[in-house]
Amino acid sequence: MRKLALALLYTATAALANPALADPSAAEALRDGDMKKLNFHSEAKPSGTAAFETFGGEPLALSDWQGKWVLVNFWATWCAPCRKEMPALAALQDALGGERFEVVTIATGRNPPPAMEAFFEEIGVDSLPLHRDPGSALAREMGVLGLPITVILNPEGEEVARLRGDADWDSESAHAVIGALIGPES
Repeated sequence: MRKLALALLYTATAALANPALADPSAAEALRDGDMKKLNFHSEAKPSGTAAFETFGGEPLALSDWQGKWVLVNFWATWCAPCRKEMPALAALQDALGGERFEVVTIATGRNPPPAMEAFFEEIGVDSLPLHRDPGSALAREMGVLGLPITVILNPEGEEVARLRGDADWDSESAHAVIGALIGPES
């Protein structure tokens, strides 16, 4: 079974070497375990355009990440499943983050900055950004109902997949799905 999964991963990775030509259906076929909750859209959807901000208050937009695959995670300091999920997101960023892929975390709603820092410190996460959507403008625009919500954006900035609830983003399946989307290193 493992050899079949690796062969499928290799085939999908080779076929998706050019991000502009990536076919999310190949990545969809690699879903297992928690990744079965990751729903790929039949067609890419526009992502939100509302501004959010850095921890320090500088303006940001999802378009700032165009040109790479982005996993956007909406979370909050009061969200117990977010606390469970965040270390796996950090591990995914540590393993696959770089020029072609990035994990972007956005605390939506009322999340005081000191509480955000304490949240990351308590769970031992230091490789993810502390971005904020204090008025939930981006979350509302993107239809974020409940937390956590994770969306995957293609290099054109369009939403190609969404997962409601927490997941093990450091699993073999999650790495295979993201690896198939971003393709092999050049």
